[in-house]
Amino acid sequence: MRILIVEDEAKFADHIKRALVEIGYVVDIARDGIEGKHMALEGGYDLMLLDIMLPGIDGFGVLHEVRERRGFPIILLTARDSVEDRVMGLNMGADDYVVKPVALPELLARVQALLRRGHAQDLAVLRLGDLQLDLVKHRATRSGTRLDLSAQDFKLLALFLRRQGQVQSRTIVAEQIWDMNFDCDSNVVDVAVRRLRQKIDDPFPVKLLHTVRGVGYVMETRV
Repeated sequence: MRILIVEDEAKFADHIKRALVEIGYVVDIARDGIEGKHMALEGGYDLMLLDIMLPGIDGFGVLHEVRERRGFPIILLTARDSVEDRVMGLNMGADDYVVKPVALPELLARVQALLRRGHAQDLAVLRLGDLQLDLVKHRATRSGTRLDLSAQDFKLLALFLRRQGQVQSRTIVAEQIWDMNFDCDSNVVDVAVRRLRQKIDDPFPVKLLHTVRGVGYVMETRV
């Protein structure tokens, strides 16, 4: 599993990295908020340790940007111990909050607990931005609003979410959803995607399901 540490105190970051590497994790370090945000969005990490007081963009700014597009666990690290800061971080989507100076055994235990929990949740819940698809409860929500999906809608959305960021051709969609060869004269895929888009995108300002002209469809957040 891969962990990202976003921390400008070099000795502190290196100390945590050594401890995590010793127990089997792959660890990268970003030294400021700008680099940290970019790495978090592009690096395929399983967890992030995020300092609040960072140059470039502070930790709250990084948290806001990353949580819009990624669902992995985030632990805030900071010397600021006010109730307001803790509440703000948790309300913005942080999973845990650790105050410096950090007791290393406790931090490692929190990391391992979140990764165990996150791995189990990732198997059951697919996420993109504010959209969630619970495969166990067979329920979809966006911005906390329950979405009324048919069985076909659900299968189609699960396909796009499992392959988010990857363009899916009409042929692939037809094979996966209907187990049939795609007829180029048929509009069955386009109709199904249009119906799904009406439910998951049309009522919301940010669109997630996009058409790639001449190729197919892709589910992703676009800035």
